[in-house]
Formats: sequence, C-alpha cells, structure tokens
Amino acid sequence: MSPCELTALITAVANGLYHCLSPWELEVVAAIFDQLGDTLGTLAAQAALLEARCGNTENGAG
Repeated sequence: MSPCELTALITAVANGLYHCLSPWELEVVAAIFDQLGDTLGTLAAQAALLEARCGNTENGAG
C-alpha cells in the first residue's frame, strides 16, 4: 500500500467513524489511538536502543 493510499484509507475510516459516533465517543476513540501510537513509538524506540547497545534483535515478548 502506498503512503497516499494509506492516508486515504485512514481518512475514510475517520469519516465513517464521524458519522457513527457521538462527539464524546469520538474523543475517546481519538484518545485511544493517540495512546496506541505513543505506545508503539515507545516500543520501537526501546527496541532500537537495545539493538544499538546489545545487538539484541528480539522482536516480541521480553
């Protein structure tokens, strides 16, 4: 999937959710996805740090 296709998909999903959820529900869903993105970024950064320090290539539990 190209970057443009990915952003178009995300926009379509957001528009669909907008029509199905109340403003309060939209805020909660937005907060959930913010936290998910932040957590994924933290996991990726920690994995990169461990890889740089230890050569640890583990990707998963641990």
